[in-house]
Amino acid sequence: MLYTREQIQKAVESKGYKWFEGGDYNLNIVGVRNSDTNGVVTNKFDDKFTLSYSVGGEMKYHEFDATTDPGSHWEKNLLNKDGVAILVPGQYRGSHEIRLHQGKYEALCQKKPVKVYRDNNMDGKYDMLEENIHEGIYGINLHRATANEGGKSTQIDKWSAGCQVIAANDDFKLFMELAHKAKDLYGNSFTYTLIESKDLV
Repeated sequence: MLYTREQIQKAVESKGYKWFEGGDYNLNIVGVRNSDTNGVVTNKFDDKFTLSYSVGGEMKYHEFDATTDPGSHWEKNLLNKDGVAILVPGQYRGSHEIRLHQGKYEALCQKKPVKVYRDNNMDGKYDMLEENIHEGIYGINLHRATANEGGKSTQIDKWSAGCQVIAANDDFKLFMELAHKAKDLYGNSFTYTLIESKDLV
């Protein structure tokens, strides 16, 4: 593991974001975008997806290989004339709910507006410019890559056009089990927070 729960919590709170405590399975779902790539399209699962929560007063922490960026396929083959979507770091309160991703399998799907950068010059670099920020419902879901039992994807390719995607099937399964436990206790509403690795000290 690259990070600790304490590091994630400190980074989230230092930005003035809400950190969920109290009660079992009160999930803090935090993506960490790899700042070291400097916006270059690597097409690899080189970001992290973290879950922090407590059960019976005991703190739990999971960290999964993931991507918070779109893959090279959609960076070159634009689905939207304004450009490929890159989620803007921030905390999106109550932004997601459990429902079917593309009508196929359960994931955490966007239900409230989020902010994305739109990059349309297809130059192999994510241009995260203030003037290109759009806000709305764009299907920025939290889902998995490979459907293969026990499998793990190594290349993003078509897996993400802006979604936050977990590389390993088993990791995603665990994530959804925890999401269902949280839903049973707190309702079908989840907050997603995206920070950058440079925020972690």
